[in-house]
Amino acid sequence: MTDPRTFPADFLWGTATASYQIEGAATEGGRSPSIWDTFSHTPGKVLGGDTGDVAVDHYHRWEEDVQHLADLGVGAYRLSIAWPRVQPDGRGELNREGVEFYSKLVDALLARGIKPVVTLYHWDLPQVLEDAGGWRNRETAELFGEYARHMARELGDRVAMWTTLNEPWCAAFLGYGNGQHAPGITDDLAALEASHHLNLAHGLAVRAIRDELGEDAPVSVTLNLHVVRPADPENPGDVESARRIDAVGNRIYTGPMLEGAYPDDLLADTSSITDWSFVRDGDLETIHQPLTSLGVNYYDVTIVAAPTGEPVGDHPTPWAGCRDVVWADRPGEKTAMGWGIDETGLTELLTNLSARYPGLPLMVTENGAAFDDEVSADGAVHDPRRIDYYARHVEAVGKALDAGADVRGYFAWSLLDNFEWSFGYERRFGIIRVDYDTLERTWKDSAHWFRELVTTGTPPALPYTPAR
Repeated sequence: MTDPRTFPADFLWGTATASYQIEGAATEGGRSPSIWDTFSHTPGKVLGGDTGDVAVDHYHRWEEDVQHLADLGVGAYRLSIAWPRVQPDGRGELNREGVEFYSKLVDALLARGIKPVVTLYHWDLPQVLEDAGGWRNRETAELFGEYARHMARELGDRVAMWTTLNEPWCAAFLGYGNGQHAPGITDDLAALEASHHLNLAHGLAVRAIRDELGEDAPVSVTLNLHVVRPADPENPGDVESARRIDAVGNRIYTGPMLEGAYPDDLLADTSSITDWSFVRDGDLETIHQPLTSLGVNYYDVTIVAAPTGEPVGDHPTPWAGCRDVVWADRPGEKTAMGWGIDETGLTELLTNLSARYPGLPLMVTENGAAFDDEVSADGAVHDPRRIDYYARHVEAVGKALDAGADVRGYFAWSLLDNFEWSFGYERRFGIIRVDYDTLERTWKDSAHWFRELVTTGTPPALPYTPAR
């Protein structure tokens, strides 16, 4: 019998949320509309016609939610700032009421020994900036740098880690490529332009934060890097498809951010869409900034096969330049999102990143699963599948550590059930259940499991029954 896995004493455990998904108070406190307000209020864009107008009312219930974090015993909390709440016009004067909301939240976390990990952009762009072109417009990146400067001045060294962007791939390719996310644009060129301007925004934000707080200010970015595998590793066509998806899914961000250049194969793959003339002299130097750590979001692996040669049409796609790649489904257990469950991909991702970028610490900034939870007759939420998911993926992180990967922390997605973007309120990721009628919070069994993990450093054994 093997000894139970024990993580290092300084390993950072936390949970994560995003502003539009939890805050609500969409028209309160001086907040202006974001692209997600506009998108969710557009008929047919979000399942069930749901919006984030109320979400889970964190704006009014933040003190209760901070107490849940304290009761969980987590060392850190990853939150995001809503740009339209603190700077309603996307430029110029700050909204003091919005700034004060985040200032009080950060202070409350610190008072309970919880490190604030602050994401500056988790997809809720001020609508007024989208009206001027959004991430297709270079000025948005420049304004983002100034917004980051303002936040650094306001929150200063109270923030344990500044994260510039969350998942720029989703913001660009789901927002401007296939239109699944706000602002709902379907244009391959727009997605590539948005990608570059998000990269530029990242670099400008890093510079601005360090201009304000010093060169040692802790700064990161969070990427949802795709673990891409060929359906048949012996088939050259499948291997080539995996390379193409890796280029436009991963290296379009890691190239300029971590290596200072866009990959040549990405430029070649997308040459029929653009000549990349929107990349200006000096941009790559701006984007390529030293980072304190790299945030990694992981949910599943991606399996692709060679094109079949059949006509592929011109339907919207988030994969610019890869319209003909075949996506291979695979049997096996899936979450309520329809995503497969394969924790080996997380070990692979972390070990490969550490090998490619030695000296760059990694944080798993999101990992979790949506399942169809039910409230039992005893009022509890027994979610053994979520606990099993977490146990397998936490062990996958442990295996990456065993292999030498420099992983410093793990954040469960999510603290609370919330507005799950285009899926509305039908998909529940939280370790704490929210009754969307009463907004009452109830710990699921997974929350109890996670509390034991973070307070002991050892994953509780399965099957798990919490002591209530």
